[in-house]
Amino acid sequence: MIYLDHNATTSVSPEVLEAMMPYLTTEWGNPSSSYEFGSKLKMAVEKARNQVAQLLGANSREILFTSCATESNNTAFHASLKANPAKRHIITSGVEHSSVINDCMALEKEGYKVTYLPVDRDGLLKIVDLETAITTETAIVSLMWANNETGVVFPISDIAQVCKARGVLFHCDAVQAVGKIEIDLGKIQADYLSVAGHKFNAPKGVGALFVRNKAPFSPLIRGGHQERGRRGGTESVPLIVGVGKAAELARKKLLKYDVNVRPTRDALENGILRSIPNTELNGHSTQRLANTTSITFHGIEAESLLLLLNRYGICASSGSACLADSEEPSHVIKAMKPDNGASRQTVRFSLGTDNTLIDINAVLNKIRSAVQSLKC
Repeated sequence: MIYLDHNATTSVSPEVLEAMMPYLTTEWGNPSSSYEFGSKLKMAVEKARNQVAQLLGANSREILFTSCATESNNTAFHASLKANPAKRHIITSGVEHSSVINDCMALEKEGYKVTYLPVDRDGLLKIVDLETAITTETAIVSLMWANNETGVVFPISDIAQVCKARGVLFHCDAVQAVGKIEIDLGKIQADYLSVAGHKFNAPKGVGALFVRNKAPFSPLIRGGHQERGRRGGTESVPLIVGVGKAAELARKKLLKYDVNVRPTRDALENGILRSIPNTELNGHSTQRLANTTSITFHGIEAESLLLLLNRYGICASSGSACLADSEEPSHVIKAMKPDNGASRQTVRFSLGTDNTLIDINAVLNKIRSAVQSLKC
């Protein structure tokens, strides 16, 4: 198997699994217990909180553990809207993750007004559009750091500055950016920032939400006193330890991530665009994650191409894994290029540090063969 779908999920690294094992076997107590067998697990949870905080350039008390990025995104919306019940306006973009888009659509049914900022054909948004959209009624701005389908990176520092200057809360879905580009929340003035562990070699089922000190907060999940009263429910210590260890490893590898991944991504991208007719890159050529390429194969249905690649043992996708069962075409590609009908003919390849140029050469041969057979 050649795995080229790292934006969907990543494997659990051996070091992460090793760190988790004691909490799946001998250290199985409840961290909320008063006796030592359980309560000592609090130290493991706090260590993981500090590891995640260091990866984000944050204070450990600003890190809240969740089950996934969807919960983190929903929690940020809930907190901001509860803090300003009189404000009924939300700003996001037309290319956000489904957990943000669908939450916004649900809130529209409850009477909220949502502004979906447009993007250009390269997937970029204009700061002036954000500045124009903000009003005295705006409760929150929610914009992603890097797009999950195209890898396009938004100017988060500029966005955060605009929101701070206008006195509007800012939430950033940084799920695809964490572990791939540097994040320093000491410099980026986001109020909330979402993380998903399984995007950087932690297990599925654990995420985090950064909540800046003094940012308004109201729990989405009410229960006991866990997470300092910010999220009820017994902590999943093994998963939390896993995401902490993964964050520590990601921080160590961050400086070399781009150098290790970009050459193989570029080899794949250039090989497709140069050798297969009627192919087109989606997303800005440089303002993009080093591992992601979204390519339209004009005249070829993406699902048919992916089925053939699967037979060859190659894993890729037509977009977000969260929408894999949907019959709707990619809303991201439609927002970027509404006129060319490419949203059903697009394949996303997202690489990891384990992919090699040998892999890429094999993949290119199989893609050419698959495209040729589909054109016959």
